Amino acid sequence: MLPVLLVAGVLRLVRSEQLDFGLVLVVASVVGGAVWALDRWVFAPQRARAARAAGRNPEAVPEPGTVDYARSMVPVVVVVLLLRSFLFEPFRIPSDSMMPTLHAGDFILVNKFAYGLRLPVTNRKILDLGEPRRGDVVVFRYPLNPSMNYIKRVVGLPGDRVRVQDDRIYVNGEPLPETDLGRYSDGCYVNMRLAQVRTGEHVHQAISCRTPHRLGVQMLLPSCDRRIRYNYPCEEDPELLSRPGMADNGDMQEVEVPAGSYLMIGDNRDNSEDGRYWGFVPEENLVGGARRVWFNFDLERRGWSKINWGRIGQRID
Repeated sequence: MLPVLLVAGVLRLVRSEQLDFGLVLVVASVVGGAVWALDRWVFAPQRARAARAAGRNPEAVPEPGTVDYARSMVPVVVVVLLLRSFLFEPFRIPSDSMMPTLHAGDFILVNKFAYGLRLPVTNRKILDLGEPRRGDVVVFRYPLNPSMNYIKRVVGLPGDRVRVQDDRIYVNGEPLPETDLGRYSDGCYVNMRLAQVRTGEHVHQAISCRTPHRLGVQMLLPSCDRRIRYNYPCEEDPELLSRPGMADNGDMQEVEVPAGSYLMIGDNRDNSEDGRYWGFVPEENLVGGARRVWFNFDLERRGWSKINWGRIGQRID
């Protein structure tokens, strides 16, 4: 019964938008280890004494299924925890904010020791192995909500003076070199699956959609075989919320990157919510450096086209 409950609990957590899988692994390791230790030092001796008192062979007494499950799974969970905490961790790219370097649906491997070894869950650095360089593609914890992971390119290092003007990035007065890496996404588009649009990295997704069933509003359906049509209001004159130092076209006045922080900007600058809008990324928020695309799968596509085979194995530069 316990394995079924554990699996059900894990599946429920996986559906969460802000799942901390590292925390799940830590909890599973602690709980499984506690079950095994309690049986080893408390319950197993009690079973052996009861068996001897009944004239039975203690070795013939079956081990509880819960203990057997914990003893089998704990080593696997610990190995996965160590690998993902200190070596490599997979991430999925949810948007096109890093086009053309990364595509929506890319699954990438992130080097967890590129910028130092860090403890799981707390992300506290325990061993310094390096610092980000300008141009690195980095995964980090979103400063406004550390439970979310973002991926952007390092543009400003501590002490740099950075500005964005006419869609060009200037660092310490010099324009950054740019290379035509391919075709960018065709601007903003209307996502017809409105119920699934949530606040995300895309600028056009900044307004979250909440349909009645998402809000928990009770609805009375006329019958079970009729379709329900939603009419979504559209504001013709949106209100622009300004931020000091920002312009409507994505330009940014010159700022100095503070010590111990970095300025991150998406490659698809016209369609990226990045450091121009929410500020700098502290060093303690760094997760690791993106290295390679190991798979690509997009539910928006149909049939075998859901998998973009050409993306597999691509190096991230």
